[in-house]
Amino acid sequence: MSFADNLMMGLSLVANVESFLALGMGVAVGVIAGAIPGMSATMAVALTLPFTFALQPITGILLLLGVYKGGIFGGSIPAILIKTPGTPASSATVLDGYPLAEMGQAGKALGMALWASCTADLISNLALILFAGFLASFALSFGPPEFFTLMLFSLTIIAGVSGESLLRGALSAMLGLLLATVGLDLIYGTNRFTFGNANLMGGLNFIAVLIGLFAIPEIIAMVWNPKVFDGQKRSMGKSWVTFADYKRCFKSIVRGSFIGVFLGAIPGIGAAPSAFLSYSEARRTSPNKANFGKGELEGVAAAEAGNNGVAGATLIPLLALGIPGDVITAIIIGAFMIHGLQPGPMMFILNADIIYALFIGLIISSVFLFFIGSVAIHGFKYVADIPRGVLFPAVLVLCIFGVFAVNNSIFDVGVMFAMGWVGYFMLRYKIPAAPFLIAFILGPLLEDNFRQAMLMSGSSPVILFRGPITWFFWTLTAITVFAIVRAGFKATRRHVPLQTANQE
Repeated sequence: MSFADNLMMGLSLVANVESFLALGMGVAVGVIAGAIPGMSATMAVALTLPFTFALQPITGILLLLGVYKGGIFGGSIPAILIKTPGTPASSATVLDGYPLAEMGQAGKALGMALWASCTADLISNLALILFAGFLASFALSFGPPEFFTLMLFSLTIIAGVSGESLLRGALSAMLGLLLATVGLDLIYGTNRFTFGNANLMGGLNFIAVLIGLFAIPEIIAMVWNPKVFDGQKRSMGKSWVTFADYKRCFKSIVRGSFIGVFLGAIPGIGAAPSAFLSYSEARRTSPNKANFGKGELEGVAAAEAGNNGVAGATLIPLLALGIPGDVITAIIIGAFMIHGLQPGPMMFILNADIIYALFIGLIISSVFLFFIGSVAIHGFKYVADIPRGVLFPAVLVLCIFGVFAVNNSIFDVGVMFAMGWVGYFMLRYKIPAAPFLIAFILGPLLEDNFRQAMLMSGSSPVILFRGPITWFFWTLTAITVFAIVRAGFKATRRHVPLQTANQE
């Protein structure tokens, strides 16, 4: 059948009330679930899966995709309003979103998050439609050595989110790498730093670490010195995103979208590393780089573009090769199989109408995301007007509930509070939390792929330099390190004359 025939058949499957309702309800459920701390997009998709059993195949799959896309954006709402990322993908949004809320510009931050999310989502969907086959075959060429060099390059973005002190950023990253080693060794199955506690065998729960690192320190700070927060309120602000704001951030949005597409097409990377990499690149190239971390609108745009750019791209290996791109698409592949569909190359031949229906549905989902996201922002805006003395206790309850609900484990709640004190210490001594989180996320991937590469080569490091992909990432890493060192020398030269002049 021709392209036009397949397109018309796909349109006939989507152009009905059931499909539109499924998309709309899915996005709404995803946004609400993403806005609840601890209730990740993964959990929302998993809980929605049973409701698809009685639906038509395309309707059920569109429902899950709507939840997925809504959940990724929804996490930015509490990240900006209460410094509690609703999903791991929204971790980078906290860095500039919450400072903007503190300055009374929460409305502008939420508006930019929505515009960046919808733009990135549309670009990601178009990439899926146009380049699914090419990107999927490229992703297949990644083995442990390629993954290791990619992770190593990703870790160099720590320098981009280390704040004013590279030394403090490095210290934070080393702590994150250390805690990432807790649990079972995936190669040999031995215990590491578990101290005989069975709860630590699976490692530290990521949601507990995430919420403990960002939300709990603010609550501890309020309890430590409540007079500072007495009656203190924040405002959504009267200013909203203008076309000039969007135009200024457009370059970072597009770049972040393509970073998300590239990393999303590689199975196992996820949205959080993509968001941090996009944020770091925006900071590196922005004329306002000094304002990043203090309330820069471009930082919010870059972070949200990075994590939403992944959403469509994770479907590339799923549809083209039958390989899930992340945990969420691993759940979605279950919906395909329940309805007798097998994702992969043959699906483009046997079920081309379903493929094209999904493409059309994904484009429509970007429109639903914009309108439902706008409603959600106006619905949640009253959170910004609640006095902190009332808001923070409610946030604490939500944090405890969210962390406990992940594994029904009171131990995870204890981890959250322990990380809260660590985060408070870091906040008090101006040690940035972002490098810790990046290292904690990427540490296991870096270690596992390095060790698998060594097993493949009989412990020969030559394998880490095989092929053009590894050389590409080694080159990028070297360039990044050189730029960091050069910037450090320039900063030293600027400060030394000033100190000498002061002494004279």
